[in-house]
Amino acid sequence: MNLELRQLRYFIAVAEELHVGRAAQRLHMTQPPLSQAIQGLEAMLGADLFIRQKRGITLSAAGHALLPEARRLIKDSLALPELVRCAALGEVGHISLAFVSTADYNLLPPLLRDFRSRYPQVQISLREATSDVQLEALRLGQIDLGLMIPPIPEKLADMLNYQAILSEPLILAAPSDSTWLSNKLQVSLLECQGQPLIIFPRAIAPAFYDSILGCFQSVGITPEIGQEAIQMQTIIGLVSAGMGIALVPQSVSNLKRPGVVYRELEQITPLIETGLAWRRDNHSPVLHAFIELTRKNK
Repeated sequence: MNLELRQLRYFIAVAEELHVGRAAQRLHMTQPPLSQAIQGLEAMLGADLFIRQKRGITLSAAGHALLPEARRLIKDSLALPELVRCAALGEVGHISLAFVSTADYNLLPPLLRDFRSRYPQVQISLREATSDVQLEALRLGQIDLGLMIPPIPEKLADMLNYQAILSEPLILAAPSDSTWLSNKLQVSLLECQGQPLIIFPRAIAPAFYDSILGCFQSVGITPEIGQEAIQMQTIIGLVSAGMGIALVPQSVSNLKRPGVVYRELEQITPLIETGLAWRRDNHSPVLHAFIELTRKNK
């Protein structure tokens, strides 16, 4: 069946006018081709759409059933150019974004708020995941974007693009009842000597892990690893429980947890970077609209 929108327009005109002559005038055509088009439509559908009597025509049961659907199809067809335009500009569609837990305290909320306000018709799927899990999901094409802590492994360097968004220093998170904790706004890592360290496993975020241990090594301390956890909320929860201390990105201080205090460090710490990674072969307009927004907000 090769049903054409033109045939539906003809049918709607006749159905609304209930007069082939008036419908022909409305359509700026002569009556014979309009009658032929209606008869062709009925033959195609296998049912009479009109009851033809000497005193005029009325809609048949089949015609009554077709009329609202024909109007809907015509209305939808008129919306197609705008739909296509919006899709080409990334204003409609879907995007899947994975993010590390640290991004929940700095980048993610304002990014999502800004993107939703600019592109309200785009559906966003969110997934919290560590950087290593995100990299594998990107490799497999399971997500569009990863908000992660670099680096990008060499084996994926030709597959992925990466854009840095935020760099921030490390600060100390410690139990608030620590007797050794200074009341100063800044403390030295030397004051932390002997305190168990709570940290991410190295396999999950090697650069992050090495940066933290490097801070201690720079002052001649080899910390005792007390606990490992993959979620920032868990790390801060363990600090709150008095299980040890942690070095965390500065924005994590936005996570207010009873029993935890945050202090700046006297030592200069390496900056922890967070950025976006995506596949080079992903040409989704929605994806590039999101990336462009992050560039404007930097």
